[in-house]
Amino acid sequence: MRPHPSNSADKLSMDPKDFSLSLGGPLFQLLRRAHLSNDALEMVRWRVLAFSLFAWLPLLGLSAWGGQLLGGGAAVPFLKDVDVHVKFLLVVPLLIVSELVVHVRMRPVLAQFLEQGLIPESARPGFDATIASALRLRNSVLAEVLLIAFVYGVGILVLWRHYSVLDTTTWYATPTAGGSTLTFAGMWYGFVSLPIFQFLAVRWVFRLFIWARVLWQLSRLDMNLIPTHPDRAGGLGFVSTVLSAFVPLAAAFGALIAGGLANRVFYSGAKLPEFKAQIAAAIVLVVLAFVGPLFDFAPRLAAAKRTGLLEYGALAQRYVREFDHKWLRGGAPADEPLVGSGDVQSLADLANSFEVVRTMRVAPVALQDVVRVAFAALLPIAPLMLTVMPLGELLRLALGLLR
Repeated sequence: MRPHPSNSADKLSMDPKDFSLSLGGPLFQLLRRAHLSNDALEMVRWRVLAFSLFAWLPLLGLSAWGGQLLGGGAAVPFLKDVDVHVKFLLVVPLLIVSELVVHVRMRPVLAQFLEQGLIPESARPGFDATIASALRLRNSVLAEVLLIAFVYGVGILVLWRHYSVLDTTTWYATPTAGGSTLTFAGMWYGFVSLPIFQFLAVRWVFRLFIWARVLWQLSRLDMNLIPTHPDRAGGLGFVSTVLSAFVPLAAAFGALIAGGLANRVFYSGAKLPEFKAQIAAAIVLVVLAFVGPLFDFAPRLAAAKRTGLLEYGALAQRYVREFDHKWLRGGAPADEPLVGSGDVQSLADLANSFEVVRTMRVAPVALQDVVRVAFAALLPIAPLMLTVMPLGELLRLALGLLR
């Protein structure tokens, strides 16, 4: 017997038609008990303050205590470390704000599959099973425990200690022959602040995986797609509305890239053009992470388009033959006027319908959706262009592109 939910958040999580990527999971429940969130993921400001200050403020105090706030022999003192401020004062707030944005804008999306009749009754059990499976993953305690283990085992001990620490004296570490020696601020950074940041980031990666899995499973169900739907996506055009919810998240990942590059440019003698291939690859990966899952529907939409071209082509052939016979071969009654006849308008309407089928997209996403996500990811990196060319020249270039 299924237990009865004890509160509104649990009731919401059990409803497969009211899907949310953000509600649920051990961290969400912990934040509710700490009165930093409610069932609707409000109180965003308090969560931003709690996470950002708990991760950033101790670093400020410990760096000041250790004399590395503005100097103290460190080539990269705390207040001049662009990467750390971007992480905790920009990226972390964006990751937290994204939870509410995605929650609000994604909730009605999956319900549209049912409300618009895209899922036939025969496929309803598969639809419900897909949502229930996603909710179990979202709420999984084991999943978040494994994410924490990944953060400490790989993110901190491997990636950060061996690949991310700058090869110079910083407020958090001093290079030695055997590696790097952490300062007191560096210990808090490496074992408290950075894991918090990495956990929030990989938790979002995991939830994007859940979303991609949902779309992949739904794309395998039978669907009542309409080739002549004006959204030119068989009626699935509403799915792409989720991409606007991912814009803050794309900006967060872009800011993360920008922060790391800024430190390399300012303190390691690197030049921004050296990283153009890495920047391009990172932006492509960010766009693919959000847009790529929508292409799971490509086989269904391509099949619907082929069927529509055949069926509406046959209908058009029959209609134009009858139109030709009636108005050009003497088939019309002598007293029937051509002016004002509905036949011409019907022919135009049929041509418009066939054109909709012919231009039907094989994925429920438009170019502007891709551009919006890419622009959000690139925007935080744009200020680094000032290290390559003066502001005036950069503005003239931007204005030239707008002409």
